Amino acid sequence: MSDLNPLSDGESIRFFVFDIESVPDPTLVSLVRTGGSKDPDEALREYQAELLEKKNTDFVPYVYHQPISLALAKIKGDLSIDELIVLKVEDGGPRKICERFWQGWRYYDKPQFVTFNGRGFDLPLMELTAYRYGLSLPDWFEDAGPSYNHPRNRYNKRFHLDLNAELTNFGSTTFDGGLNLASKTLRKAGKIDTRGEMVQDLFNQGRLDDVHRYCRCDVLDTYFVFLRYSVLRGRISAKREKELVEETRAFLSRSAEEEPAYRDYLDAWRFVDEFAQAHDFFGRFES
Repeated sequence: MSDLNPLSDGESIRFFVFDIESVPDPTLVSLVRTGGSKDPDEALREYQAELLEKKNTDFVPYVYHQPISLALAKIKGDLSIDELIVLKVEDGGPRKICERFWQGWRYYDKPQFVTFNGRGFDLPLMELTAYRYGLSLPDWFEDAGPSYNHPRNRYNKRFHLDLNAELTNFGSTTFDGGLNLASKTLRKAGKIDTRGEMVQDLFNQGRLDDVHRYCRCDVLDTYFVFLRYSVLRGRISAKREKELVEETRAFLSRSAEEEPAYRDYLDAWRFVDEFAQAHDFFGRFES
């Protein structure tokens, strides 16, 4: 059976589409870079200023980070959304986010992870968080038998499909614009009013709800990219993709009153679609 072929049992959870937002741990930054001689917040500011000067970005490497929000869509074998949840730092800290993530993966019999650049960030972060807190992941680090069967093998899509890797032919090219570009190519919402570089400031301001909304919307974008990739690979038809998109739109509309992220996503989706139709650059060539 192909790694992306939906199972005949459409009710089974076969995919975890997820995204993580995180912030650097200033205490760890201070201990590593100053031996604890500086106040953690000061050490972090100095490190970010150094990164900005040298690399034109103040993004601290993920090895210093802790997860604060993890949005996850449980996807059935027929590629429809069963549930979209958010694991939040305020519900037990980064350790609890990590524990629940890996416990859920085991509970649903190890569904395939689906991410956008998850091999470069999200999964290494969840591995390192487990390392930090002494959590054991023997089934994820399984290394018996041929290497191509190992869960962490970069080409073993049975366990993890990184859509960014697929769209760049495993890093042979670059996808400058990331998930935002991949999403807006499909006339979906993409980035709305929050960017990844804003997460730390939102966290420092105590605006965790905004972080969780942002994370939730990124998962919706990733899901729609996953659907189109499934069409590209011939795993579902364009007709089936359209049905799933409309089912999801209806779900978001029903849930928008209780979840502001969905209302924001629908509004942005509508704007992108209307703008693209009004300025259809290549439409004149279509018959």
